[in-house]
Amino acid sequence: MPTDATRPYTASELLAVSSARALKDGQIVFAGVGVPLLAATLAQRTHAPGLTILFEGGVIGPFVQPGALPPSTNEQRCARRANMLTPITDVLLLLQRGYVDVGFMGGAQIDRYGNLNSSFIGDPDAPKTRLPGTGGGNDIASLAEIIVAMKHEKRRFVEKVDFVTSPGYLSGGDSRARAGLPAGGPYKVVTDLAVMGFDPETKRMRVETLQPGVTPEQVQANTGFDLAIARETPSAEPPSADELAILADLDPERLYTA
Repeated sequence: MPTDATRPYTASELLAVSSARALKDGQIVFAGVGVPLLAATLAQRTHAPGLTILFEGGVIGPFVQPGALPPSTNEQRCARRANMLTPITDVLLLLQRGYVDVGFMGGAQIDRYGNLNSSFIGDPDAPKTRLPGTGGGNDIASLAEIIVAMKHEKRRFVEKVDFVTSPGYLSGGDSRARAGLPAGGPYKVVTDLAVMGFDPETKRMRVETLQPGVTPEQVQANTGFDLAIARETPSAEPPSADELAILADLDPERLYTA
């Protein structure tokens, strides 16, 4: 990967930094372990000290200890300095009541409208690959804005997902609202090549910024559908020395940033 003035950075660090920059102070964020947790905690320690993290396991408002990242959202380390420990159903009820601003998502496939597949690849009657499934992903994608963080590959960015595990803007336009989901939807798609948003009318994915050193041609070559990319698309600032130092403090063993 490219370097800043201090050291090289990995694709995972780039995803964490780019995702953190998409968060705002005062938001309530539904995060999982790995890059989402790193991004949310990095945002807390930089520009968004009033950010509140929620974990699917029922934890509200934790402050994760550097060097002691939890391996799952049901692990005791998730609860450090938390405001509340609740049943999982109570956290999902917060989603239903509209109290969650942003949720983090990932998936094996995503299409131009932000629909995500984490269920299976191939024919549903005889899938080539079975994937973990939805967990709370469908709830999060149905009820809150989402940030999708994933590697940018043609096999992941597909014309049509094999299964809609977590809904994006469905077939575009107002199709999401007509399906009974008037709120939420994909907000940003963050990859190692670009940061993308969605056209407010068509709901089609479009490139907003390129990652450092990346060209529009590289992004399109790694995308399985036509992607709106302006020739004058700006490049994002690379991860700063401070941002990389915070990530190194959070994850000194590089469990998630290698």
